[in-house]
Amino acid sequence: MRARATEIHPLAYVAPAAQLGQGVGIGPFCTVGPDVVLGDGVTLHSHVNLDGHTTIGARSEIFPFSSIGTAPQDLSYKGDATSAILGEDCVVRESVTINRGTAKSGATIIGDRCFLMAYAHVAHDCRVGNNVIFANAAMLGGHVKVGDYVFLGGLCAIHQFTRIGDYAMVGGVTGVKDDVIPFGMAFGANGTSGELIGLNVVGMKRRGFSRDDLRVVRACYDTLFYGVGTFAERLVDATAAYRDHPAAGRLIAFIEAGEKRPVMMAAPKKTRVAGTGTTAADE
Repeated sequence: MRARATEIHPLAYVAPAAQLGQGVGIGPFCTVGPDVVLGDGVTLHSHVNLDGHTTIGARSEIFPFSSIGTAPQDLSYKGDATSAILGEDCVVRESVTINRGTAKSGATIIGDRCFLMAYAHVAHDCRVGNNVIFANAAMLGGHVKVGDYVFLGGLCAIHQFTRIGDYAMVGGVTGVKDDVIPFGMAFGANGTSGELIGLNVVGMKRRGFSRDDLRVVRACYDTLFYGVGTFAERLVDATAAYRDHPAAGRLIAFIEAGEKRPVMMAAPKKTRVAGTGTTAADE
């Protein structure tokens, strides 16, 4: 099968110095700056803006009115030659904005096979892993780190310098100001700051984790958030019991690698009273 020829619409502007791979498609009213690199098979639909030192990975597809690689929204930025990198096989839907980095880290980086729905925003210096889904208008502040296979719900807002662990899920309209552990499910009712409401069990099953993995990760979660003693004491207990488990050990390693934000705590555990429709906490 022959690779498609590169096609540039006559109403698009592509700077002569821009680097284009094979089989690139650029629609009308797109602007591609001189320091942009497009991998093989990249598709830009109409009205896409690519600025600065921006690299778009092979076969990624960008929809109208998205803007990638523009200057960071950071008052400390003084025109430094920083970059934005989008991985391979990504889909960027309408009106998504991705800012390039600042001198503090040098780049904003998004991994492979990510799906950013309309109006999502990735601020300067973020690090986003592979296979991450941003629902509509999900927003990352500066320097946020997002692991692999994370799902970010619509209209969620992640505070700067926060970490989101692998396989975690953030609910829609949730504010996140604390680090979310791997496999965690964060939710804040009516736009309030999120808290952990359990594990992303559906996501774990979809990614092939075994029933035993689920059991051990749940036991580790319960030890960390519902065990006896302070959180520091519970972390010691969980570390001794679960550090060497390939799945549960991710929680321990993530917490030990903490940076600027504290770990998000779990909601109070509620035990449903049989036949009443109420919880023990209600009585």
